[in-house]
Amino acid sequence: MAQFFNLLQGTLSPSNSSFYNCLNNAMMFLQHKSCSYNRKRDKLQKYQGIQSFLQGSWKVIDHVEKCSLQAQGKAYVHDAGELDAFPHIQTLKGFPKEELFAKVVMVRFDSAILLQKELDLKSQVTSAVSTIKYLFEAGAKIILLSDWNMKINSKLLVVESVADFLSSVLQLKVAPSRCISNCSLSKMEELEKADILLLENLSEFKGELANCSKFAEQLSSVVDIFVNDSFSNSHKILASTVGVPRFCSACVAGFHFEESLCQLKMAAQINKKPCIAIIGGGNLFDKASAVRYLASRCDGLVFVGMMAFQIMHALGLHVPLNLLEGGPLKEASNIVQLAQNRKIPILYPKDFWCMTNDFPKQMEIFPAYGILDGWIPVDPGPKALDEINSLLTGCKKIIWIGPVKFRLPSQDIYGASKLVSMLDRLTQSNCEITVIGNMACKAVMKESSFVSVYNMVENASVVWEFLKGRKLPGLMALDRAYPVEIDWNAAYSHPSQPLVVDIGSGNGLFLLAMAKRREDLNFLGLEINEKLVRRCLDCVHQYGIMNGYFIATNATSTFRSIVSSYPGDLVLVSIQCPNPDFNKPEHRWRMLQRSLVEAVADLLASDGKVFLQSDIEAVAVRMKEHFLKYGKGKLSVVHNEDCTETDRKGWLKENPFGVRSDWEQHVVDRGAPMYRLMLSKSTRPN
Repeated sequence: MAQFFNLLQGTLSPSNSSFYNCLNNAMMFLQHKSCSYNRKRDKLQKYQGIQSFLQGSWKVIDHVEKCSLQAQGKAYVHDAGELDAFPHIQTLKGFPKEELFAKVVMVRFDSAILLQKELDLKSQVTSAVSTIKYLFEAGAKIILLSDWNMKINSKLLVVESVADFLSSVLQLKVAPSRCISNCSLSKMEELEKADILLLENLSEFKGELANCSKFAEQLSSVVDIFVNDSFSNSHKILASTVGVPRFCSACVAGFHFEESLCQLKMAAQINKKPCIAIIGGGNLFDKASAVRYLASRCDGLVFVGMMAFQIMHALGLHVPLNLLEGGPLKEASNIVQLAQNRKIPILYPKDFWCMTNDFPKQMEIFPAYGILDGWIPVDPGPKALDEINSLLTGCKKIIWIGPVKFRLPSQDIYGASKLVSMLDRLTQSNCEITVIGNMACKAVMKESSFVSVYNMVENASVVWEFLKGRKLPGLMALDRAYPVEIDWNAAYSHPSQPLVVDIGSGNGLFLLAMAKRREDLNFLGLEINEKLVRRCLDCVHQYGIMNGYFIATNATSTFRSIVSSYPGDLVLVSIQCPNPDFNKPEHRWRMLQRSLVEAVADLLASDGKVFLQSDIEAVAVRMKEHFLKYGKGKLSVVHNEDCTETDRKGWLKENPFGVRSDWEQHVVDRGAPMYRLMLSKSTRPN
């Protein structure tokens, strides 16, 4: 590795005229493409350096430009563009198990699953239990966190009784703790006595619902890693699901969260035709945008709940006023108009089973247009069920969301069971069926003979929020992982060569110039700005560079998942002039988090180097402190005898590579100092 570093110094020195010719060519190319670099940009706006790069139309294909690799005779590397609603998150399954040992891990579990009265061995229970047991077996110190109430289990109210119940479920000793009320979470002497602690009921603290930053910081004061295993709360903004992740070095999804997310993805995919949505429940005013989404994607809508009356009213049919919601007529009319424009059917019950309060056990069938005063519809009638059966025949995908009910009668109703019988028959003809909502899922589990073939999501609130087009806060708070396995053979002509990674590569001039001179090395730029990455890949194509590649990603959370799959050695990592973001103290230094430093320290080859520089001394100092603090004792500062001359404070006076980034060149041109540092990974075992 020392030879590699010396070689870099020799071939990429400032006196090397051929290097400068390459750099000048790069700049000329950028200028030729109408690139205007604003030298007066604010130093705190690092990613606004190139304000206009190419004129004309760019076909948006996420962050990968197909022609960049096709023109080189290579296969197209699968793009890593993330759907905003479904970012590719870091999961416990994909997190290095060895990194859990002796770490304090906080698990936000779902009390509706683990604390239910009649606990069975459903997959979601199994996965929720597996999350905690997996962490325990990995040697982590576990802090359990959740909220609970009498509806979940009336016998479990105080933290001590819940701890005993969880001990029996997990077959592990769970110790109760009242450290939140006692404001002693930062001490946590209990962790030395027990491997699993349960904190108090979060519903007792106002800071939970308010997502209070101080409360979240208090909860996470001793926590290293956060595991969210409460998918049912992912649509809420809570201190325990959104606030806590801001203060932890790693935030991942537990096994149950990951499983539930996969079920939601399956539900959202309209990949088979024809697809029919069966919509139950009420409150159309709040769910109108979600129903519009279904109307825009599905091949038919079937209403089997109170929403049916709003749709009937919008169609001009007579509906008793006591069955209408106040306000959603416009929303219902828009849904009807959208369906008519797409020429898809809207089915609503043509008849109902009805009951009266005076004779609750007496049931009568009424046509939809002729419900008598005093009678309340409680279930779809036989004609309605026949029409539903006829429409569903031949479907390849069915989404059933919400309960089949209009009012809650005192006796059993049969619409749901009849619907399950229809769906059971359809499963035998390879129809993909997704059932959403607690009551709908219960009906399937009670009535179906083929439960295992259904995709069931019990929490309908999360799905409704997603269908409305809203991001799920609990999901967005988790770390990102790179969404696909990279085909390194397609990215590089020689994928086993030593790798150099520039984190925050910007417009790529540093890596492009390096790659042009050092064809025996591969260069990878990780940049969060997708537009810059597309342009860098275009440069790679224009120059015919076979050892340079760029990926649009948040390297803070995806560095490990990307670089760990590389077949060669990681020999150099550079971080140059990160945005300090002084205007938001709570987010300061967020790019350089503990998880990134640990990943670099783990993946760097023996005697590998880390190059850090900034034009703001405080930023450079902080980067140095982070690498020395979280580098697991593997990293140390390279002194001047191994590198270039240093000043009194130990900063390198010159760039050891002789290759300057665009911002570094701007700083040097105006006569301002740069604060540079080189770290090396020790060859001695810890």
